[in-house]
Amino acid sequence: MSSTLKEMEVWFVTGSQHLYGPKTLEQVAEHSKEIAAAFDSSTEIPVKVVVKPTGTGSKEIHRICKDANSNDNCIGIITWMHTFSPAKMWIHGLQELRKPILHLHTQYNKEIPWNEIDMDFMNLNQSAHGDREFGHIMARMRMNRKVVVGHWQDPKTVQKIAVWTRVAAAFADSRDMLIIRFGDQMNNVAVTDGDKVEAERVFGYHVDYSPIGDLVKVQDNVSDEEVAELVKVYEQEYDFADNCKEGGEFRAQVVHAARIEIGLRRFLEKKGAKAFTTNFDDLEGVDQLPGLASQRLMAEGYGFGAEGDWKTAALCRQMWFMSQELPEYKGCSFLEDYTLNFDGEKSAILQAHMLEVCPLIADHKPKLEVHPLGIGGKNDPARLVFTSKTGPGVAATVVDMGDRFRMIVNTVDCIDSKELPKLPVASALWIPQPNFEVGAAAWIFAGGTHHTSFSYDLTVEYMEDFAEMTGVEFVLIDKDTTISEFKKELRWNDLYYHLAKGL
Repeated sequence: MSSTLKEMEVWFVTGSQHLYGPKTLEQVAEHSKEIAAAFDSSTEIPVKVVVKPTGTGSKEIHRICKDANSNDNCIGIITWMHTFSPAKMWIHGLQELRKPILHLHTQYNKEIPWNEIDMDFMNLNQSAHGDREFGHIMARMRMNRKVVVGHWQDPKTVQKIAVWTRVAAAFADSRDMLIIRFGDQMNNVAVTDGDKVEAERVFGYHVDYSPIGDLVKVQDNVSDEEVAELVKVYEQEYDFADNCKEGGEFRAQVVHAARIEIGLRRFLEKKGAKAFTTNFDDLEGVDQLPGLASQRLMAEGYGFGAEGDWKTAALCRQMWFMSQELPEYKGCSFLEDYTLNFDGEKSAILQAHMLEVCPLIADHKPKLEVHPLGIGGKNDPARLVFTSKTGPGVAATVVDMGDRFRMIVNTVDCIDSKELPKLPVASALWIPQPNFEVGAAAWIFAGGTHHTSFSYDLTVEYMEDFAEMTGVEFVLIDKDTTISEFKKELRWNDLYYHLAKGL
C-alpha cells in the first residue's frame, strides 16, 4: 500500500512571454527557481516542488501540461504569472490538463521599492495584472482550481499551499483506490449505498466485491507462530482485561482475532486494496466480527466502512492520507452517530460503533476486551475500548443525491465523555457546531449519513479543496450556520446542478 508523500511532486510553472527580451526572461527563471526551492525546502509542504521551464508560448505550455498528465509522480501544478502572460496561449494546455491546479497570486519582491521603481522593474514584476489575465481564462473555462493570494515567503501563504499539496496527494491516491467489500449493504439501508460507476468516474476509486469465503481461505492458512507473534504485539501496545490474558476465559477469542487480522491484512495487500468494508450479516467461516482487525488496519491507513459503506471507507482513507506526518497529529477514524445526550447547551451526540473505531483518536492506552455483540450470531469479538481525545475536529461524509455526489462537512467539538461500563466500545462525544439543534438539523436537511469520517487534524480547507478537485457539491455546517440560510443554500445548489446537467 503506497503512502509515500515524499515521492510525490508538484510542478511550479511560471508564465511570461518573449515581449520583454531575454534578460527579463532570465530573471523570471531565476526568481522561479528561488521560489520553488523555498517551497521544496519548507517543512510544511510534504511533497517535492519541482520548477519547470517558463511558459512563454502555447506549444511550451501544452507540452508541460501533457507531461504533467503522463508523469506518475506529478500530483498537480502551481502556476504563477511573473509578468503579463497572454492567457490565450494557455488555452490548449489547460484543456489538456488532468491534474489539480493551484493559481498562486504573488510577487517576487515583498514591497514596492518606492525610490528605485522604474519601467524595467514594472516590465518584470507584473503579477498584479498578469495573474488577473490568467485567472480570467480559467474562470471562462470553468476550471476547478485553488487560488492562493499572498507573498511567497509569508507562512500563511506556505500553509495554504501545503494544505493543497496534501489534498492533491490524497486525490492522486484515490485515482487507483481499490475498495474491497466483504458482503453487501446492510439490508434496505439507503444512505450507505450509491452509484459505484459514477464514483469511479468522479473520484477514481473502484469498488469490488469479494466473497467472505476468499478471506477465510487466507485466514485459515495463517500459521500459529504468526498468530502468537501478533498477540505479543497486542500485549505490548494495549492493556489487557484479565479474562483476555494468558489462561483467561476469552484468550481464545483474542488469538482468533489475531488470526483474522493477519489474514485480512494479507488479503488486502495481495489485492492492492486501500480500503474495505464488512457486514455482520455476512461472516460465514469467520469466528467473530473482525472489529479488532478493522481498528488496527485503520490506524495503518486503510479506509474502513461498516455495513458495506464504501463511500465512508474511501473518505477515511483519503482523510488519513492528507494528514500523514502532520505535527501534533491527533488522529482520524470511522465513526457513527450512536445515541443522543440532551443537556441544554451541552447537548451532544455519542459517536461509536459496534467495534470499529480507530485507536489513533484514543486519549489513553486502549484496553483489549472481549464481550458479546448481540447481533451477527458469532463468537464474542475482541475489541479495543477507549474514549477519544477532546478538542475541535471535522466530521465529513459523502452522499449520493441521485444526480451528483454531495460532501457534507460539520465542524464539531469533542468533549469529555464518561465511561460506558455496560457498553464496552470505543467512543467519542461531540457537540456539532453551531450547537446540537442547528448542527443536527442541518445535517439531516442535507441528507447526511449516520456514518462519518472524522479528523482532529484536518480543517474545513482540506475538505473544501478536495471537493473542488473532484468537482462535487460541498456544504458546510459550522459556527455561522443558520437553518434558514442553509436551506436556501441547498435549494440554490439543486438549481445549479440541475441547470448544469440540463435536467
